[in-house]
Amino acid sequence: MRVCMEEVALHGDARGFVLEPLPGDEPRCQGNVHVVLTLPGEVRGNHHHLKGTETVVVLGPALVRHGEDGRIVDTRVPDGRALRLRFPPGVPHAIQCTGGEPGILVAFSTEPRDPSSPDTARFPLID
Repeated sequence: MRVCMEEVALHGDARGFVLEPLPGDEPRCQGNVHVVLTLPGEVRGNHHHLKGTETVVVLGPALVRHGEDGRIVDTRVPDGRALRLRFPPGVPHAIQCTGGEPGILVAFSTEPRDPSSPDTARFPLID
Protein backbone atom coordinates (compact mmCIF):
# COMPACT_ATOMS: atom_id res chain seq x y z
CA MET A 1 0.00 0.00 0.00
CA ARG A 2 1.41 3.34 -1.03
CA VAL A 3 1.10 6.66 0.72
CA CYS A 4 0.16 9.58 -1.52
CA MET A 5 1.93 12.87 -0.73
CA GLU A 6 1.34 16.26 -2.28
CA GLU A 7 2.21 19.79 -1.33
CA VAL A 8 -0.73 22.02 -0.48
CA ALA A 9 -0.65 25.61 -1.71
CA LEU A 10 -0.80 28.29 0.95
CA HIS A 11 -2.47 31.52 -0.16
CA GLY A 12 -1.38 34.34 2.12
CA ASP A 13 -1.49 38.03 2.71
CA ALA A 14 -0.77 40.34 5.66
CA ARG A 15 -3.50 38.64 7.73
CA GLY A 16 -2.08 35.12 7.45
CA PHE A 17 -2.88 32.31 5.03
CA VAL A 18 -5.61 29.99 3.85
CA LEU A 19 -5.38 26.51 2.34
CA GLU A 20 -7.78 23.97 0.87
CA PRO A 21 -7.17 20.74 2.81
CA LEU A 22 -9.10 18.48 0.41
CA PRO A 23 -9.50 18.85 -3.33
CA GLY A 24 -12.72 18.61 -5.35
CA ASP A 25 -15.37 16.15 -4.22
CA GLU A 26 -13.36 14.52 -1.42
CA PRO A 27 -15.11 16.31 1.49
CA ARG A 28 -18.30 14.36 0.72
CA CYS A 29 -16.45 11.04 1.19
CA GLN A 30 -15.27 11.72 4.74
CA GLY A 31 -16.79 10.19 7.86
CA ASN A 32 -14.78 12.27 10.33
CA VAL A 33 -12.86 15.54 10.38
CA HIS A 34 -10.71 16.82 13.22
CA VAL A 35 -8.23 19.63 13.80
CA VAL A 36 -5.25 18.85 16.02
CA LEU A 37 -2.94 21.23 17.88
CA THR A 38 0.31 19.54 18.94
CA LEU A 39 2.77 21.02 21.41
CA PRO A 40 6.46 21.32 20.40
CA GLY A 41 8.24 17.96 20.43
CA GLU A 42 5.03 15.96 20.92
CA VAL A 43 3.84 13.15 18.66
CA ARG A 44 0.42 12.34 17.18
CA GLY A 45 -0.59 9.12 15.51
CA ASN A 46 1.75 6.22 16.26
CA HIS A 47 -1.02 4.02 14.90
CA HIS A 48 -2.57 2.56 11.79
CA HIS A 49 -6.20 2.38 10.75
CA LEU A 50 -8.09 -0.89 10.50
CA LYS A 51 -10.65 0.11 7.83
CA GLY A 52 -10.43 3.81 7.08
CA THR A 53 -8.18 5.86 4.87
CA GLU A 54 -6.85 8.87 6.74
CA THR A 55 -5.90 12.05 4.91
CA VAL A 56 -3.76 14.41 6.97
CA VAL A 57 -2.70 17.95 6.12
CA VAL A 58 0.40 18.83 8.14
CA LEU A 59 1.62 22.40 8.58
CA GLY A 60 5.36 22.54 9.07
CA PRO A 61 7.71 22.32 10.71
CA ALA A 62 7.05 18.66 11.36
CA LEU A 63 8.42 15.17 10.93
CA VAL A 64 6.06 12.64 9.33
CA ARG A 65 7.11 8.99 9.64
CA HIS A 66 5.24 6.12 8.03
CA GLY A 67 5.74 2.51 7.08
CA GLU A 68 5.76 1.56 3.41
CA ASP A 69 6.81 -1.64 1.62
CA GLY A 70 8.49 -2.99 4.77
CA ARG A 71 10.59 0.12 5.42
CA ILE A 72 10.29 3.32 7.45
CA VAL A 73 9.97 6.58 5.49
CA ASP A 74 10.70 9.98 7.04
CA THR A 75 9.37 13.16 5.46
CA ARG A 76 10.19 16.60 6.80
CA VAL A 77 7.61 19.34 6.30
CA PRO A 78 9.49 22.67 6.33
CA ASP A 79 8.31 25.69 8.26
CA GLY A 80 5.80 27.69 6.24
CA ARG A 81 4.80 24.73 4.06
CA ALA A 82 1.90 22.26 4.11
CA LEU A 83 1.80 18.64 2.98
CA ARG A 84 -1.25 16.42 2.36
CA LEU A 85 -0.72 12.69 3.00
CA ARG A 86 -3.19 9.85 2.42
CA PHE A 87 -2.62 6.79 4.59
CA PRO A 88 -4.47 3.66 3.42
CA PRO A 89 -5.73 1.15 6.02
CA GLY A 90 -2.89 -0.77 7.66
CA VAL A 91 -0.19 1.86 6.99
CA PRO A 92 1.40 2.99 10.27
CA HIS A 93 2.05 6.71 10.64
CA ALA A 94 3.16 9.31 13.19
CA ILE A 95 3.62 13.08 13.12
CA GLN A 96 5.96 15.04 15.41
CA CYS A 97 5.86 18.80 15.88
CA THR A 98 9.49 19.87 15.36
CA GLY A 99 9.11 23.64 15.75
CA GLY A 100 9.21 25.88 18.78
CA GLU A 101 5.48 26.70 18.54
CA PRO A 102 2.45 24.38 18.59
CA GLY A 103 1.88 22.56 15.29
CA ILE A 104 -1.41 22.21 13.46
CA LEU A 105 -2.76 19.35 11.42
CA VAL A 106 -6.16 18.67 9.92
CA ALA A 107 -7.19 15.03 9.61
CA PHE A 108 -9.98 13.38 7.64
CA SER A 109 -11.05 9.75 7.88
CA THR A 110 -13.37 7.78 5.65
CA GLU A 111 -14.68 6.08 8.81
CA PRO A 112 -16.90 7.86 11.36
CA ARG A 113 -15.44 8.29 14.84
CA ASP A 114 -16.75 5.63 17.20
CA PRO A 115 -15.14 5.71 20.67
CA SER A 116 -16.65 2.32 21.52
CA SER A 117 -14.97 0.70 18.49
CA PRO A 118 -11.93 2.73 17.41
CA ASP A 119 -10.59 2.35 13.87
CA THR A 120 -6.99 2.58 15.10
CA ALA A 121 -4.41 0.14 16.39
CA ARG A 122 -1.26 1.35 18.16
CA PHE A 123 1.95 1.14 16.11
CA PRO A 124 4.78 3.17 17.70
CA LEU A 125 7.05 4.81 15.11
CA ILE A 126 8.34 7.85 17.05
CA ASP A 127 9.20 7.72 20.78
